[in-house]
Parts: sequence; structure tokens; C-alpha cells
Amino acid sequence: MALDIFAERGVPLDRQVFTWRDMVRTPVSKLDDDAFTRVRIILMNGLETFAVRFGHGLNWVNGDLRVPLAKMRRIEKHQQTLVNWLLPPDMSPLETTIAYEQTAIEVTADLAQREPDAYLAQTYRFGLLEDFDHLYRFSALLDRLEGKDANNILQSYTDVRPGRPTIVEHRAPEDDVRVHYDRATAEPLTKMNAMTLTASELQTEDYYMNIGPLFADPLARQLYAEISSIEEQHVTQYGSLLDPRESHLEKWMLLQATEVYNYYGCAQSESNPRVREIWNRFVDYELGQLHATMELFKSFEGRDPEEVLPISIPEPIDFRSHRELVRETLVREVDLRARGTTYIDKSLEGPDSPSARYRAQLNADGSPSERVAKGYRWRPGTELADNTIGYASLREARTP
Repeated sequence: MALDIFAERGVPLDRQVFTWRDMVRTPVSKLDDDAFTRVRIILMNGLETFAVRFGHGLNWVNGDLRVPLAKMRRIEKHQQTLVNWLLPPDMSPLETTIAYEQTAIEVTADLAQREPDAYLAQTYRFGLLEDFDHLYRFSALLDRLEGKDANNILQSYTDVRPGRPTIVEHRAPEDDVRVHYDRATAEPLTKMNAMTLTASELQTEDYYMNIGPLFADPLARQLYAEISSIEEQHVTQYGSLLDPRESHLEKWMLLQATEVYNYYGCAQSESNPRVREIWNRFVDYELGQLHATMELFKSFEGRDPEEVLPISIPEPIDFRSHRELVRETLVREVDLRARGTTYIDKSLEGPDSPSARYRAQLNADGSPSERVAKGYRWRPGTELADNTIGYASLREARTP
């Protein structure tokens, strides 16, 4: 049954309260819980992080909204804490990185499949093949540094194989800006998809920037620096899909609807009953926040929220393996490159294009993503236990 966001009003803001014990729950299990429980946690932490950041940004430029923003932002902060603290403490930073990339791949693949705008769907597939390659590079690093198989985290839902090589993903900034949707004609799902992926990629960029310096291994430090740079490109790419003509309040209201949409989807598919209770609770919280934002929208802009929002929530994200879609996209589109706002075959890029020159400068001393995967091919088990590769290859990979 579809969720009517106008009829369902959720929990009023003054009843959206927490205690520390309530906020810090028992975490999920690294191995016993389904991998998609962790995918949902990472996705929703990204959206809550984005909501808090968006609220701060709007606070800096709009004095009239500062008090309602502060009230809602505090609730979102505590929601973010509860969600993020569900991650298991026995996952290493590299294992968590594998989980982040799995989230990017499976969520982006599903959005690309259901996106009604052909250009945005193409953009999502373009970014998907890059996240797919990041998973391969980080899996090689996990194997080399910790002797662990990435599939312990992935649970066979997501392939570990090369995508569009990270070394060629680096683009001049002007080649990462895309054509935005039209706020007047775009379907609500298109708007929510773009906001979901912008939030997700911004979270990933921040995570890599925070943990990259914590590694002693010089190649690991370089790899996080390299892929974090690509994540910034993805934030630019997906963020530029948002129509800049939308007002601040319009975007804020869309963000609240996006959170309702994603929490609702998480609740529909969650296999862990303890976590499903949290998703259902936060559907009600976000509905309350959405209605509070609707009232501000009507009061300050004199417009009807029905001009912007869908009556009912669209079909939610399908949290499942998208292996076949990824493989098909890999065959058809791995050689695509970006030129301005369009996608072209690599044969048309040319050595003097802005992105080719940018890559040549950035990779002048070599590419960490190429070096970390040298001699690596995923197989069940670990590279450290494979005598055909062994410690000599490990030492070579670690050499700066």
C-alpha cells in the first residue's frame, strides 16, 4: 500500500525525543546480519548527514528560518547518531570502505534502472561503473594489508572485478557538470533520486577524507587520496543534476520527502526486526518534519506543496543484488568518457582535451589505484595465502 504523505502526518516535532541509551543501540553483526541491512544503515546515515549539513548551510543565508532549522537539525543530528552507531565495531576501516562501495553500487544501480529521465539514468550508470572499480581497488588493498576476502562483507551480492579504471576517471572540473532536471516538469522520483545520490556520495567523500590519513601504509594513503578525489567529482556530478532555480525552502521540503521515501523503503525490506523498528519510527519522524517544512513553505512562499511533492511515495529502492545490470552496463558503457555535459566514446576524447591533460598531470608520478591492483585478481580466500603471488608482490605494492 502506497504511503500518502499528505494524509499521514507522522510524529510532531516536540515529541521527537531521544535519550543517550535510546540513541546508542546494540550494533548489527558484521557476519550474521544480511549485507543489505548494513547498506541501508550507510545510506540513511548519508541522508541524515546531508540533512544536517543542508540545515547549517541554509542557516547561514536565511535569518528568518534559523529557529525552525535549529530545532529540526537537532533532531536530525540525533537520528544520524542512532543510525550510524548501528555499524558493527569489529569492522576495520577498510572493511567499512568495502561496505560503502557496495552501498554505492547497489543503490546507484537500482536508481539507474528506475529513473524516468534517460539523461539522469545515463549519468547514474556512468558513475556506477566508477564505484564498481573502486570496490575492486579497495578489495585488493584489503587483501594485501589485512589478508581478508572482501566477500566476507559483500556476502556474494556484489562482484569484485574491474570497472572503468580509476586511472581514467579523473576529469577536468568542467567535464563533471551535468544538465540539471527541470523543476517544473521533472517527476518527483527524479528529484529524490538526484538528492539521494548526492547525499550518499558526499558521505563517502567525507569518510575517505577522515580515515585516509589514519593508515601508515603509503600506498593506502595514496589510494584513499585518489578515490576521495573521484568521490568529490561524483558529488559535483550528482549535485549539478539538482535544479538551481528551486528555492531554498523547496529544496528543504524535497529533502524531507526524500528522507521519508528512503526510510519507508528501508522499512519495507529490512530483515532485522530490531532495525526495522528504527526505520518505521523514523518514517513517522520524517513525516512530522516534512509537514513542519510544508507549513513553512506555505507561509513564506505562499505556494501549495502539492506543486512540488507527490501525493504518495513512489516505489521504493529495491535492496537486492544488481549483478546482471552491472555486468551488462560494463560491457556497453565502460569506454564512455565525459565531454562537458555529454558522454562520448574514449576514441573521441583526444589527447589535448581538458580531461586528458588533467589526467596526465595528476598521474605523472603513477597511479595508486593501478599499483594496488597489480597482480590482483579476486578469488575466494586471500592473496596472502596464495603462493603464486605471495609476499614479494605485497612488498612491491607497498613501495611508494
